[in-house]
Amino acid sequence: MSAFEFAKSTYSSGNGECVEVAANLPGIVAVRDSKDLVHPHICVGSLAWSQFIDCVAQGPAGCR
Repeated sequence: MSAFEFAKSTYSSGNGECVEVAANLPGIVAVRDSKDLVHPHICVGSLAWSQFIDCVAQGPAGCR
């Protein structure tokens, strides 16, 4: 059993095409495709994830 506790965004529409994120372990964020639980998830550092989220929030002009 994985130690990761994955959760879907509250913005998910319920159509099965969601990204799930687990941020319950210190220093690591895991990301997976909610409809493909067989293949492994990817892990990134918490700082990298935070920078990614900030970039996405800024929109296309913010990520350079």
